[in-house]
Formats: sequence, structure tokens, C-alpha cells
Amino acid sequence: MNALLPGQPTDESTNPMIASSEPPPAVEVLSAEKVFSNGTRGLAPISLNIAEGEFLTLIGPSGCGKSTLLKLIANLIEPSDGRLLWWRGDFTQVGREGRRFAFVFQEPTLMPWARVDANVRLPLELANVSAAAAAPVVADAIERVGLSAFTRHYPRQLSGGMKMRVSIARALATNPNLLLMDEPFGALDEFTRNKLDADLVRLWWERKLTNVFVTHSIYEAVFLSTRIIVMAANPGRIFRTMTIDQPQPRDEGFRDSPKFAAYCRELSTWLAEASLPSATGGTS
Repeated sequence: MNALLPGQPTDESTNPMIASSEPPPAVEVLSAEKVFSNGTRGLAPISLNIAEGEFLTLIGPSGCGKSTLLKLIANLIEPSDGRLLWWRGDFTQVGREGRRFAFVFQEPTLMPWARVDANVRLPLELANVSAAAAAPVVADAIERVGLSAFTRHYPRQLSGGMKMRVSIARALATNPNLLLMDEPFGALDEFTRNKLDADLVRLWWERKLTNVFVTHSIYEAVFLSTRIIVMAANPGRIFRTMTIDQPQPRDEGFRDSPKFAAYCRELSTWLAEASLPSATGGTS
């Protein structure tokens, strides 16, 4: 298994300067911490590089700061100290060609009065993209999530999994390079979640996305990821890092493999350790 051994410290605060022959990281978190207005220390200083094309998953016990870190990466909140860089620049240059991101929330957040195609088209309308230019983009995004037969349906006519597919299609319509996802499949049954996980891996691979994904599921984390960040709480911090050194894109055969089971056992042990009050596994 290509992963750190239990007890081996992890230091994600590597020098952000990378050889010019390599693409710059999609995101650099540079000693960023978060203290909320009520004094709660949500995140200890965290340093983390997210490589282009990586599928990075954040996992850890409740209250460990997974969603807080994701919101920092999305620039939805600001760090109390430290800073973040996106493609080696500040957030003002995000949105340019090759430097776009989209956020998929825990709930689909669809407009109930609008049909599927109108929901997917929304970010393009907000960007003043003409209806003629948006039409093929919307159709392609809907096709990629397997909902071409449901284009004219309303959200009330869709299952929970289908609603989440619409949310993903809406994100894809913006042609993102970086896709941020905060437990998007957490409320779904296991069968639907497994199917959407497989579809997500395919989309990530086909679109050459960089993906940062938050989950509580060990099985989901191992199936999806090229790298897993295990976080501990009080304050939120990086505990350990596991690399899933298996071919992509993955299919159901990987779920049935001894290597999958071994990764899951190891990750389960690490999460149990991260939940202990004395958790000090890695430096952040």
C-alpha cells in the first residue's frame, strides 16, 4: 500500500515553489487558520498543496474543519491568518480561462419552479451568456450526468440522486477546472451513492478536473481519491495523509479487491485515532 505508516508524521507544508517543468498547484493553502467571531478556533494553521488533476478527499470526525477548509478554498470565508493562492495568484484572477471553479453543496439547491435545463443554465444566464451559446453547453452537461431524457422535468419529478446530478451538471456547465464538493451524496442510499461515485470518477477523468471532495464515508473516500487528507478536531488540523496508488478511472472491480479492503481498514484505524482527544498524528 502506498500510504504512510501509522504514526509516521505528515508535513503538508512543503515549499510551494515547484520546478517550472511542472504545472503550478491548483490551490496552495499557506499556514491558513480560522478563528470565528465567537472565539472558536476552527482551524489550526494548515499548509496544503493541491495539484492539478488531483482528486483530493477531506475526511475526519465531525467538527474537524473539513467544510471550513473547503470554504476557505472556495473563498467563501477568509482565513484569520495565513493566505491561499489559486494557480499561483490571488483570487482576483480566478474565473479566467483555465482558472475556473465550481462548488457543489450538500443539498442540490435547485429552483423548484424551473425545469432541469433551466436550472443547469442558471450560472450561464448570470454570466450573461446568450441563450444560443448556452444551449449546447447545457445539453452537453445534462448528457454527461445521464439526464438527457429528463431535460424538461421539474425537480419535484426527480429522485434525490437525480436532483444531485442536476446540481453537478449545473457546475459542469461553467466549464470548471477545480470542482469543490461538500458531502454531495451524504443523504443518498448506498446503492445510489455508489453509482454517483462511479459517475463522478468518470467525469473527473474525462474532464481532467481537479477535485476537492468532503465526505464522512471511508468507502467513498478510498474509491474516489488519489489522495486522502485525514483531519482531527479541536482545532481542525491535518492528521495524516494517505495516497491511493491505484489506476484511474476506477470501477466496481476495485471495490471488490483486497487492496480496496486494505485501504479501508487502514483509513478506519486512522480515523479512530484522529477522533481521540490526544490525536497528534501529523503536523499541519
